[in-house]
Amino acid sequence: MNGLYYLILILMAAVVVVLAFGIGSFGKGGAAGAKRSNKMMQLRLLLQFAAVLLILLFIYLGGKG
Repeated sequence: MNGLYYLILILMAAVVVVLAFGIGSFGKGGAAGAKRSNKMMQLRLLLQFAAVLLILLFIYLGGKG
């Protein structure tokens, strides 16, 4: 259970990092920057989805005890 908590924290930090890189790429402009920004935002959505699923699992398992 403790490991799951730390995994959730790592995923949430990764979401923030990927978001920052995506916004930075968007600010640079150009076609390459737009493409990189789009890929970063897709990765952010995937990480957010995984984080939400793990948070729900954490809550579910915490209610069992």
